[in-house]
Amino acid sequence: MLQSLVSEKKIDCDVHVTLPTTAKLMPYLDDYWREQVTTRGIDRLELTSDISNIGPALRPDWKASSDVQTVRRLALEPFGTDIAICNCLYGAQAVYNADLAVALCRAMNDWLAEEFLSKDERLRGSIILPWQHPEKAALEIERLASDRRFVQVSMIAMGDMPLGRRAMWPIYAAAEAHGFPVGIHSGTTYRFAPWTNGWPSYHIEDQVAQSVGVQTQLLSLITEGVFEEYPKLKVVLIDSGVTWLPSFLWRIDKLWRGLRMEVPWLKRSPTEIVSEHVRLTLQPFDGPKDAQVIRELVEQVGEHMLLFSTDYPRWNFDGTDAVPLQGQPDLMRKLRTENPFETYARLREV
Repeated sequence: MLQSLVSEKKIDCDVHVTLPTTAKLMPYLDDYWREQVTTRGIDRLELTSDISNIGPALRPDWKASSDVQTVRRLALEPFGTDIAICNCLYGAQAVYNADLAVALCRAMNDWLAEEFLSKDERLRGSIILPWQHPEKAALEIERLASDRRFVQVSMIAMGDMPLGRRAMWPIYAAAEAHGFPVGIHSGTTYRFAPWTNGWPSYHIEDQVAQSVGVQTQLLSLITEGVFEEYPKLKVVLIDSGVTWLPSFLWRIDKLWRGLRMEVPWLKRSPTEIVSEHVRLTLQPFDGPKDAQVIRELVEQVGEHMLLFSTDYPRWNFDGTDAVPLQGQPDLMRKLRTENPFETYARLREV
């Protein structure tokens, strides 16, 4: 059955759906939080780092994916997509109040299930986690684990602390137990400056810093021993770019060989660990347009580590071409079918 699925299904690993306003969550909040949201005037909680609300960041022939018909018409059908994994970026993961974050994330997950997953069998969901309270985040994973339409849990790259810290481990324990990869999406809660030397002046600086933020989180996960503690865990780096990975691994491998006494639990090189546990979505593809150079880059990163994604409805780097590897059908089949099925265990369930 698995081989049959792999040979047929085309998967988009990053489609963004949009929560227009907090008002959409009212039916999914209990009485207390409904009153709190209303009386406190919490009408919108947009992440500043989310470029979905910036007109020039959207493809001109696409529009915000706030309803299933739009996703179906613009994201699924043009690309012949059989399964699309939906990610929703919203400020619930940025609020300081952990209890409010728990309530909003729970409501968002129920909204996603009702308004998207229930209306098109091709859609799958990422569980939005209130990482501000890791134990409650783990409970949210437990709550939705029986809903097989959810295939991933979702976190933002730059928040309060390095994601490898022991305090975050309840999330990874629950994710591994239920077969969820952890999706780490570029983005920031702006608790701290995205650069270590202070706040930037321009949006372009913020966007470049996103890949750096993802790198630091990957480094944290490796050195803290998350993958040693949870050997079945997969992590998907979403919207992080891909060209930075080879040089990142060369550097960390070199330093690990000299400083491995500091992290004795790492029995393998970081490159080996990343090759087994980490995957990256293809968009935004930050490589050149030269086909031969792209092929060499893919070989350096590793074909098995890349996952096809359109990043709908946004564009970065590629203009209107969401498939920089066109003309290489065997490679595209691997990135669009084989690799996603290997990464997302819950996709293999019928």
